[in-house]
Amino acid sequence: MTDSAAPSGPAPTIFEAIVRRTCVTATYNRTDVLLAPHAIWTRHGDMFIDAITVSLNGKPPRETKLGTFKLIGLNDLARTDTAFAPSELFDPADEKYGGEVVFAIER
Repeated sequence: MTDSAAPSGPAPTIFEAIVRRTCVTATYNRTDVLLAPHAIWTRHGDMFIDAITVSLNGKPPRETKLGTFKLIGLNDLARTDTAFAPSELFDPADEKYGGEVVFAIER
């Protein structure tokens, strides 16, 4: 399969980033973010990702935390070559997922 035939769009970009353990860039609420995606999941038909925010507008966040982002709200989404290690903050068994995790990082 050539790159031009590979699936494209927000969800495949997140799937690939999770598999390769690489960060993604996006604009979220007018803020440029670098995210380390750990899971993509659904609730009421909407897709969300849970990710560690690596940077906000080019600067590290005040604290490391796992955030939830509505996939449709991530504009200009692109995978990077910036690698990340899985965070202990991610718990795939968290009840908030309600068994609707589509894809998640393996530790």
